[in-house]
Amino acid sequence: MIDPNPYFGSLATTSFYQPFSSSTFAGGGSGSLYNFPVVRLRGLPFNCDDVDIFKFFAGLDILDCLLVNKNGRFSGEAFVVFPSPMQAEFALQRDRQNMGRRYVEVFRCKKQDYYSAIAAEVNSGGSYESEYRRNSPPPRPKKTQEDKEQMEYTEVLKLRGLPYSAAAADIVEFFAPDFELSEENVHVACRSDGKATGEAYVEFLSAEVAKKAMCKDKMTIGSRYVELFPSTPEEARRAKSRSRQ
Repeated sequence: MIDPNPYFGSLATTSFYQPFSSSTFAGGGSGSLYNFPVVRLRGLPFNCDDVDIFKFFAGLDILDCLLVNKNGRFSGEAFVVFPSPMQAEFALQRDRQNMGRRYVEVFRCKKQDYYSAIAAEVNSGGSYESEYRRNSPPPRPKKTQEDKEQMEYTEVLKLRGLPYSAAAADIVEFFAPDFELSEENVHVACRSDGKATGEAYVEFLSAEVAKKAMCKDKMTIGSRYVELFPSTPEEARRAKSRSRQ
């Protein structure tokens, strides 16, 4: 289960699905413009991936890392979300440190800048898995809702764009109360180093139920838009096998 974070809802609630609060991002005089613990990076190497950013911020906890693409190519910019304003302040101290041969700018940004970047990724057909597949063939064009409705369904759906910290229990809650699931029916995909890929596979009672569950497509978990796609038991098994390697 994801631990509640300072900016998920008010301090009186533990629900992961509450709206963000306005806890102050320290740093003098900027007021509510910078009240969200996110920083923006610029000047990243063009072969950079999320692992490089995790190493760059070694010692700090990262909740989300969004690499920004423009015209299908990595732009050299990224947004990184931390669990607290204090950690975001520490992140700002890494400004102009080197990643490889390039020095990286780290600066404050507004919450709306981060949300706009997420929306641009979704609307332009970008996908969060692009962070892990920089050297893979270009992704196929994003399927439209009409395409998804015409596809053949099995009892398995694939989720993409999950927060890195999302656990099976959070995905069960995402589909509740309309769709009853147990954690045993959820597989959160991981890389060989154990870190989450932002994808998961969910097995429903039948193909018909899975198709109805597509109503959750593009709904949010925390700050992330979650995309749903028809999948197959075979694809889910392959993902489990890769996670164990």
